[in-house]
Amino acid sequence: MGVTASSTAPTSGSPATNESREAGGPLSRLPLPSIRLQKGLAVANLIAQVGIMTTGVTVRVTASGLGCETWPRCNEDSFVPVPGVAPALHQGVEFGNRLLTFVLTAVAVALLLAIYRAGRRRELKTLAWAMPAGILAQAVIGGITVLTGLVWWTVALHLLPSMILAWLAAVLLVRIGERDDAPARRVVPRPLTWLTWLSAVLLAGVLVLGTMVTGAGPHAGDARVEAADRLQWPIQWLVHFHAELTVGYLCLVVGLVLGLLALRAEGPAIRRGVVLIVMIVAQAILGVTQYQLGVPELLVVLHVTLAGAITAMTGAIWAAGVLRERVPA
Repeated sequence: MGVTASSTAPTSGSPATNESREAGGPLSRLPLPSIRLQKGLAVANLIAQVGIMTTGVTVRVTASGLGCETWPRCNEDSFVPVPGVAPALHQGVEFGNRLLTFVLTAVAVALLLAIYRAGRRRELKTLAWAMPAGILAQAVIGGITVLTGLVWWTVALHLLPSMILAWLAAVLLVRIGERDDAPARRVVPRPLTWLTWLSAVLLAGVLVLGTMVTGAGPHAGDARVEAADRLQWPIQWLVHFHAELTVGYLCLVVGLVLGLLALRAEGPAIRRGVVLIVMIVAQAILGVTQYQLGVPELLVVLHVTLAGAITAMTGAIWAAGVLRERVPA
């Protein structure tokens, strides 16, 4: 069972659960969410945050970015696609991506309500609030992207906040399984914590350069996008800079894992670091392959999706630096 309304509070990770149950207000009418339900919603939230990147890049590589030519309406006269106004495929892909935003919002709101109803600690509430706030910001940025005709820098700005949300969603997933009343313990020494932050900074550079490669590349998002709206930089240079930063990022992560191994660090940081190294190597191979093959659509979708997963895993490693006692499932 995911929820319970009995007089005994479930294991929710917080001694404040009884206060939440006894307090007045609309939330008191909701059943108390178990820790399993909270974790499930956090997993769904992370999957949705990465998944919306997959559908977003699908819009771009299928040239469906202006399938709905305005925002918030799909066209001047309707909020939904109108047959004949644009190719049916382009309308369907773009409008479908917009509809998925509501699914993403529903998951984020459900997670937020579960955390508040369970009386979890302030850190979790702050992370949970970041989800709907980020989704709202993304919707506005997406509207600006459409209204400006898919100018390359607006497309770049549309992706990068999703990466931040994936990072935060991964941290929330890690933290939500911890007891709120347990003391926090630093298990990764501060010098290695700084190395984790440095790797995150380099990852940010990799992502920014990746959007610039996209801005100069062949997938503009719509056939009507003019050359003047694309990034007029040599794509070969951008690709090389992007690749070199990726190598630097990989080296930092390898150094971090070796440091953790040498110190026999407690917790899941080492395991997550090894998984991250494998993901980065796979991403590098995928990037080289798609460049050599002329940037085929499917590989672009996989490349962006894996970038989202890598960002989330980097966030999970950062979160593993400070641990609390876990809540029994």
